[in-house]
Amino acid sequence: MFENIGEMVLLFWRTLLALPAAWRQRQKILDQFFEIGNASLLMVCVLSFFIGAVIALQTGPVLVEHGLASAVGGIVGIALAKELAPVMMAILIAGRIGSAMAAEIGSMRVYQEIDALRTMNINPVHYLVLPRLVAIALALPMLVIFAILVGWLGGAIVVETNSHIAIPFQAFFADLRDIVALKDVANGVFKSFCFALIIGVVSCHQGLATIGGPRGIGRSVTKAVVNSIILIVIFDYVLTRVLLQ
Repeated sequence: MFENIGEMVLLFWRTLLALPAAWRQRQKILDQFFEIGNASLLMVCVLSFFIGAVIALQTGPVLVEHGLASAVGGIVGIALAKELAPVMMAILIAGRIGSAMAAEIGSMRVYQEIDALRTMNINPVHYLVLPRLVAIALALPMLVIFAILVGWLGGAIVVETNSHIAIPFQAFFADLRDIVALKDVANGVFKSFCFALIIGVVSCHQGLATIGGPRGIGRSVTKAVVNSIILIVIFDYVLTRVLLQ
C-alpha cells in the first residue's frame, strides 16, 4: 500500500513538472475534456436531479411537520453544494472515466506500446498522463457546478408538487439564497478539483502498473475504481475538516 502511495505521489509530481508542455498537448487535452465533460452531461443531469429530489422528499415533510418549512430550500441547497454534488459526481466520474483511463493505458502497457513510446524518446507522462489529468481537473468542477444547479431544480420541483410539502418555487429559492453563500459553492467546487486529481493520478498509475495480459487489465480497472472511491471518501472528510476551520 505504501509503495503504491509513493508511486502515485511521484507520478503526480512528474506530471506537475510536465505542466509547461501542456500547450503542446492541447488537442489531446480537448479530446479528453470532451470525453469527460460533454459526454457525461446526461448522466450528471439525471443523477443530480434525482439526488436533489430525494433530499427534498425526505426532509421536506419532516421540516413542515415541525414548523420549519422555510428551511427546506436551504437544507437542499447546502447539502448539494457542499457535499453530495462533489462526492457523487466524483464517484460517477471515477466509475466511468477512471476505469476507461486505466483500461486504455493498461492495454498500451500490456501490448508494449508504452515501451515503443520510450524507444521513440516520447515521455509517457507527457503523452498519456498529462492530458488526462489536466482535462479531468478542468471538467469535473464544471460538471459539479452543473450538478448543483440541476439538483436545486429537482428539489424545487418536488417541494412544489408534493402535497405534503407544497412550498412555492419562489419561497424555496428565496430560502436557498438566504442560507447558501457563494463560499459554500466554492467549497464544493474546490473539493471536486481535488477529487479530480485523485481520480486522474490513481487511474493513470494503475494503468501504467498493469501486468499480466488481459486479466491484468481487468484487475487494474477494478483497482483504479475502488482505490479512487476510497480516497475520495477519505479526502472528503479531511477537506471538510479543513474547510470548516
